[in-house]
Amino acid sequence: MGDHLAALLDPLANGTALSFNGVNVSYRELRALADRAARTLDRLPPERPVALAVGKSPEAVAVVLACWASGRPFLLPPADLGTDARAALHRQAGCASVLRADLSVERTESDEAPELAGVGPMLTTSGSTGLPKIVPLPRTAVDAFTDWAADAFGVDEGTVVFNYAPLNFDLCLLDVWTTLRRGGQVVLVDQDRALDSRYLLRAFAGADVEVVQAVPLFFRRLLENADGVFPTVREVVHTGDAMPPGLLARLPAVFPKARLRNVYGCTETNDSLIHDSDPTSDQPTPVGSPIDGVLVRVDAGELLVSTPFQAGRYLDADLADRWVELDGRTYFRTGDLVRQDERGVLHLDGRADHQVKVRGVRTNPQQVEQALLAHPEVADAVVLAIPDEEAGYRLHALVRPAGNTRPNSLSLRSHCARLLPRTAIPSTVELFGAEFPRTSTGKVDRKKLLAERV
Repeated sequence: MGDHLAALLDPLANGTALSFNGVNVSYRELRALADRAARTLDRLPPERPVALAVGKSPEAVAVVLACWASGRPFLLPPADLGTDARAALHRQAGCASVLRADLSVERTESDEAPELAGVGPMLTTSGSTGLPKIVPLPRTAVDAFTDWAADAFGVDEGTVVFNYAPLNFDLCLLDVWTTLRRGGQVVLVDQDRALDSRYLLRAFAGADVEVVQAVPLFFRRLLENADGVFPTVREVVHTGDAMPPGLLARLPAVFPKARLRNVYGCTETNDSLIHDSDPTSDQPTPVGSPIDGVLVRVDAGELLVSTPFQAGRYLDADLADRWVELDGRTYFRTGDLVRQDERGVLHLDGRADHQVKVRGVRTNPQQVEQALLAHPEVADAVVLAIPDEEAGYRLHALVRPAGNTRPNSLSLRSHCARLLPRTAIPSTVELFGAEFPRTSTGKVDRKKLLAERV
């Protein structure tokens, strides 16, 4: 992307680059913001990566673009990460400075910078099992991805793309960076208002959006108040979490001209699989088939992928066992359990590290969730594995009812009994009236739900 930055921010360009809270920013104005940020970067210690402490705004986008233009690797952690964890990541990445969107600078204690030749952004994993892992993405990998994404979703000059994800999330490689590279317009969601359904509807309806990629949470929020259709949308991409069949079934009514697709990927590999979603199906949407240039393997049920867009490592060399060399290609062990149907399409069965033993039988709570989502009175479901002295673990299901329904525990457990082994039937079912708590990337915060019930 850095090689294309001069064309991307042509000083003569007058088209709209960004829309944020009702204000449009032209490419010319974005270039001026990026130039200011670049002058600040020039005053920082040379040949050292920089940590960014930015939320989401035109100024934040300009800071990232300045890093691209300078060729300097940059760490982009979650904006809501705790101070101790953030400091640990700064040290690990060798960042001597922290740069904010207002261009203020903070010096930080750092270790010696690791080898980062050719690296652009350093993103992080969710950190659900401890300190987030730093994923250094090669610039060539990002260039390859933006080329693919622009062609796959028809992003070109003037294309309006809606961006829901935080800037530190890998979804922005499509939403923001592919769009800007091709001269499109990015509609930025204010991250502080990302759960406000009325705000989201105003932001979405206020632009002639053509492409939208988001986690299911966004589509649920948008549909809470939408009373019309969005005829300009031609690509609806859902990703990041399982799309409930009931929610998917509602999308064609508001996006009558859109192609619905599910995209699967990891921060470590970027997008790997794609699938045309069937809104008439009551079954979970498959994760799909490999996109161009991607190779996949299934080893004891675990999905391994090799993509042109991937990092080849974590920054912490002690975590190298997730990458394996097979037949001259580097594969990443995703930790996701999949099965392949007769057409070669891959279906997600859950996470290898989420499996627990219930009365001695290995059980995957996410398979139980998929069974619950197939019930017509269930809008969303989370299944928690709660330690139990006798059974090892017991399964506790949290269910958000669909519409005004009120499913009872017996009917839901009977429904699961028709689809699952006996040990996979939830011991208890709890109706959950509110939206499930979410992480900064829009996924269900299972740690918080579990902590409240143990």
